[in-house]
Amino acid sequence: MPDISFYVLPTESVTERLLFACKLLEKAYRSGHFCYVLTASPAQSQALDDLLWSFRPGSFVPHQLFTDTLPEVARSILIGMSDAPPQWHNTLLNLSPDCPSDFLQFSRILEVLDNSEATKSAGRQHYSLYKKAGFEPTTHKIKASDSEHSIES
Repeated sequence: MPDISFYVLPTESVTERLLFACKLLEKAYRSGHFCYVLTASPAQSQALDDLLWSFRPGSFVPHQLFTDTLPEVARSILIGMSDAPPQWHNTLLNLSPDCPSDFLQFSRILEVLDNSEATKSAGRQHYSLYKKAGFEPTTHKIKASDSEHSIES
C-alpha cells in the first residue's frame, strides 16, 4: 500500500517544479530510496536529466533515462515515460499528467505540482483516483521560502 504525498508549489514555473523534483530525488537517494520518475514527454525527461547534473554544486545523484535497458547501477534514479521496471517499484515521483497505471506496486508516490491550472487539474484527478482506491494522500503546500522540504520516511 503506497504512502502518497502531493507537493504543491506556489509558482507556475516549469523550471521551479523540476528543481523541486531534483531536491526530492536527492533526499530520497541519500535516504537509500531508489526512484522512478514518470515524465510527460521526452523533452521533460531530458530537462530533468540535465538538471540533475547541475541543480546544486557538489550534488551527485546517479540517474539515467530509461529506455527499456536497466542501468548498471542498481540504486540509481530512472527517468522515463513508461511503466517502471519491477526493480524500481520503491518510490515513484510523478511529473506526468497521467496517473501511473501500476501505482499499487510502489511503496511511496510523490506528486509534484506547480500552480498552473493544467498541472493542478491533473493533480486533482490523481488525488481523486487515489482516494477512490482507499488511500489518504497527504498534501504539502510549499511556500516560496521552502527551498528544502524533507521527504518523510
